[in-house]
Amino acid sequence: MIQTQTKTTVKEPRVTLVGAGPGDAELITIKGIKALQTADVVLYDALVNEELLEFAPEHATKVYVGKRSGDHSFSQENINKLMIDYALNYGHVVRLKGGDPFVFGRGYEELDHAADYSIPAQVIPGISSSIGVPGLQGIPVTHRGLSESFWVVTGTTSDGKVSADLYAAAKTNATVVVLMGIHKLAQIAEIFKAEGKHRLPVAVIQSGTTDNEKVVVGTVNTIVEAAEDNGITSPALIVFGEVVSLHPKFQPIREFYDIVAQE
Repeated sequence: MIQTQTKTTVKEPRVTLVGAGPGDAELITIKGIKALQTADVVLYDALVNEELLEFAPEHATKVYVGKRSGDHSFSQENINKLMIDYALNYGHVVRLKGGDPFVFGRGYEELDHAADYSIPAQVIPGISSSIGVPGLQGIPVTHRGLSESFWVVTGTTSDGKVSADLYAAAKTNATVVVLMGIHKLAQIAEIFKAEGKHRLPVAVIQSGTTDNEKVVVGTVNTIVEAAEDNGITSPALIVFGEVVSLHPKFQPIREFYDIVAQE
């Protein structure tokens, strides 16, 4: 849906890429809100909480441009063109993107496109779902004695295949956060099984930080069935790593394996 303004005087064109955070409207930064308050146009993605549009001036044009798994209402090329057209004709364009613009958000492409037209642009970072969503569930991506580093990997590449980086990540002791991979969960689990990590703790979090949030915890051996049983679908992220064992839901699983080990 597009809410439009009446164009009056032409303003100096500029673009601000704003990270909206993982879903909860209150997780945007103060600087992000200030940018919205001065917007003449807001181009917003599917994963952006629409409550944030209330911070934009009443006269501002609000344009939904899709961009989520299974919903590419606008191609990246079309979004780039809209961003430039609106900037040249209306002034300040806020490109409001879920999470952080530079974490699988294609933010640099938009920044680069603005530079091609000599339009000033800036970036306001947002909380990436890769860190914020597990953190709000009490799952740290690093923890002394459990994980010294973390990988953030796309589950599905642009050609629809599983990322080759997952094969490398599965060999490490790092926490591995997989975005856009829920529909390939079974295939990804097999990658970890091939490394002998059948009992590695795994969490799947759907629609993190929103009212529709679902959390499923298991091991590499059990997570596919658990996700199916709980009707998990996109948007969802997957966390592989010993840090998942810190989640309260994992304690019964730990106790079960302890009992099996004693038998």
